[in-house]
Amino acid sequence: MSRKLMLWAFLVKIISFAAIVISLSVLVSCKSKTAGTNGKIDSLSTEDPLPSWNDGEVKKGIISYVNNVTNAAGADFIPVADRIATFDNDGTLWAEQPVYFQFFYALDKAKSMAPAHPDWKTKEPFKSVLSNDMTGIMKQGEKGILQIVAGTHAGMNTTAFDSSVQQWMDTALHPVKKVHYTQMVYQPMLELIKYLQDHQFKTFIVSGGGIDFMRAWAEKVYGIPKDQIVGSSIKAKFDNNNGNPVIVKLPELDFIDDHEGKPVGIHKFIGRKPVFACGNSDGDLQMLQWAASNKYPNLELYVHHTDAEREWAYDRQSSIGKLDKGLDEATQRKWLVADMKIDWKTVFPGKKGE
Repeated sequence: MSRKLMLWAFLVKIISFAAIVISLSVLVSCKSKTAGTNGKIDSLSTEDPLPSWNDGEVKKGIISYVNNVTNAAGADFIPVADRIATFDNDGTLWAEQPVYFQFFYALDKAKSMAPAHPDWKTKEPFKSVLSNDMTGIMKQGEKGILQIVAGTHAGMNTTAFDSSVQQWMDTALHPVKKVHYTQMVYQPMLELIKYLQDHQFKTFIVSGGGIDFMRAWAEKVYGIPKDQIVGSSIKAKFDNNNGNPVIVKLPELDFIDDHEGKPVGIHKFIGRKPVFACGNSDGDLQMLQWAASNKYPNLELYVHHTDAEREWAYDRQSSIGKLDKGLDEATQRKWLVADMKIDWKTVFPGKKGE
């Protein structure tokens, strides 16, 4: 063989070998890092999908469930269209102590509106609001709280309300933690939402909180679209407004999305029964029961507030986020219960090692 032919043969071998190495590298990379066609992350992946969760039965149960129901060859496979996951908001996706955050918004809004309502100085529950008398506010009970919410929410068109809530979220600080309210979302739950979305679950917020209040900020914070948020609402009406149409909020309750109202809201606004439901209180119990009745394999998860140092510790006796009957049923039916103190490495974003 001539010197020229020998050199050519050598180059062909080198090129062929390089092509094989590159092909193998690409193949291994694809197997370890990408999702399969059924939305399931390949088992060769070493990346932790829930890094803020401590290893334990809860984390193991979540990952095992997701792997099983997204495995197209498995007996527990759930079609993508039926992968519906519902989450409560207050106390489940962000904190809720010492009172629901929307109520803090209503209190601040009442104070800013007071000059236009001089009668509020002597009229309860607004009298207590303007004098910062939280005890007096609580004495007004549920009726007084609804009066405050209706009095501060009604009359605005939805665009103005949305802007008002966004401005408040950008500026207001939590009275105890002294941080913006969006900094009080739970990092482990942000990861869980993303993990489910990556596996083609359609995630919904189903909360007792106001639907318009949540829609003003939740899409940006949680990555859950506005049209996948179900909540309580007051009535509204259409106003053509001289050719500039608006929707105006009215001082009358429309729908309460809590307790038995949650399954009703899911049926009314989602139209599919969830296979994954997560809450933190007795107000979420019926939603979890509804998911547990699904014909498909399902997972029910409670967030249990047990960490007085990093957040708050409360359950059966709490006036906010009471978890009593739900805790008993979770134990009886072997639902997953995430103990915040044990199962979460971190609670809030940017607080690693807390």
